[in-house]
Amino acid sequence: MLHSASNLKGVELPYKTRSLCPECLRILDAEVYEEDGKVMIRKFCSEHGEFVELYWGDAEMFKKASRFAVDGRRIQNPITTNTTCPFSCGLCNNHKSQTALLNIVVTNRCDLACWYCFFYAKRAGYVYEPTIDQIREMVRIARNQKPVGCNAVQLTGGEPTLREDILEIIKVIKEEGYDHIQLNTNGIRLARDPEFVKKAREFGVNTVYLSFDGLDETTNPKNHEEVPNILENCRKAGLGIVLVPTVIKTVNDHQLGAIIRFAAENIDIVRGVNFQPVSLVGSMPKKEREKYRITIPDCIKAIEEQTNGEISRDDFYPVPSVAPISWFVEALTGEPKYALTTHFACGMATYVFKEDGKLIPITRFVDVEGLLDYLAREAENVSKSRLKKIRALKDVIDLKRFIDLEKAPKGFNFNKILLDVLIKHDYSALGEFHMRSLFIGFMHFQDLYNYDIARVEKCEIHYATPDGRIIPFCTFNVIPEIYRDKIQEKYAIPLDEWERKTGKKIKDDIVRVVKRPR
Repeated sequence: MLHSASNLKGVELPYKTRSLCPECLRILDAEVYEEDGKVMIRKFCSEHGEFVELYWGDAEMFKKASRFAVDGRRIQNPITTNTTCPFSCGLCNNHKSQTALLNIVVTNRCDLACWYCFFYAKRAGYVYEPTIDQIREMVRIARNQKPVGCNAVQLTGGEPTLREDILEIIKVIKEEGYDHIQLNTNGIRLARDPEFVKKAREFGVNTVYLSFDGLDETTNPKNHEEVPNILENCRKAGLGIVLVPTVIKTVNDHQLGAIIRFAAENIDIVRGVNFQPVSLVGSMPKKEREKYRITIPDCIKAIEEQTNGEISRDDFYPVPSVAPISWFVEALTGEPKYALTTHFACGMATYVFKEDGKLIPITRFVDVEGLLDYLAREAENVSKSRLKKIRALKDVIDLKRFIDLEKAPKGFNFNKILLDVLIKHDYSALGEFHMRSLFIGFMHFQDLYNYDIARVEKCEIHYATPDGRIIPFCTFNVIPEIYRDKIQEKYAIPLDEWERKTGKKIKDDIVRVVKRPR
């Protein structure tokens, strides 16, 4: 169903949803409501009592984001049948969005041991490393998803560069027709092995998704000393980087603005920053959750303060706000296209440009809401008749009415990029946009305390598994005893057996241990 921004009112608080008990995983009725200007989620388990958790740190930003909620297409060729969400993931016939990014865990080994990490081999007691044939089948299944096949893969772990055959894995994924491959890494090998960086680019990696939690040893003990070499080696290879900070309140939330400025200083090779507010997995007392919990609007307000308003809360929009771009192209071509229809509470983003040492968000020279509203309306009109399609093609030439050329970055023809994408369907035009701009985004993965099943049903970041299933992120990692750990253990080998076969010790992988801050 198509919507335009102007006719959406957003959600009214409070409203009902469903969640899980953090103790017994029982499905519970839950209420999302406003309290003291924040959005909370409350649920009650007859066995374990009431749970109240922060959902979003600012109610007004939540209401704005909710105005852009849209419905995605259900999967036409589901793998599993829905019985009770979230316990029948696969993807099932109830899932409301396609796979926008497919995660492939190529290993659960890692050369770091971080206190907040989801998992690693020594803790699990086994080594999970799917074969190349299994990986080929995983990406093939996602590529054949209907009505829109997946076109982007993230290789993750553990630390994927520990696989000796990682380049062969990249090659196989390219053979299966994928255009975008990103490597989720702590970058330690990239710092020490410039030849590997060069080969990764040659074999088909488009983006390094780099763990980067801060600007000093205290906030970023994982790879602070390696960062200069990572940047330099990627520059030489022409391999773009997205910085990925895990944001933890009281640990590194005071450096969000500085991280963005660091990215802007390296805009020749850094394509963006994707902040991830920490997911508090495992059993954690409420006092500790309150200490570390931070949400998307909390981060955005910190950025506004730390950049002295150069980037403000008004510059950010939820992920599904861009769906009208896909609808318009789809209406013109008559072919299904990717449409980002994830839940509005999952993520927010903007683009900023650097000029004369200042950061200029795209919203300062583009009427974002006016443009998206126009495209949504025209997408409906274009599909109704050939005459209207011709009219739309003429009208779209005047997209510059949504652009303030005086405030736009010098020498940057945003109108031409829009025309190339919308009319010519020439997505190479986006190359200039991404080279000149810096993506600033947020993706807040859930945990059992703030779990909202409505978000799971619209998830677009999925994991492929050797048993042929495709599983949403916030079931795969948040309910590991049913998904991640159970599946990986089935297809893994015991740690001692792996060590006998390889002649290696798993402890020898570890470069450093990252301990919980005091």
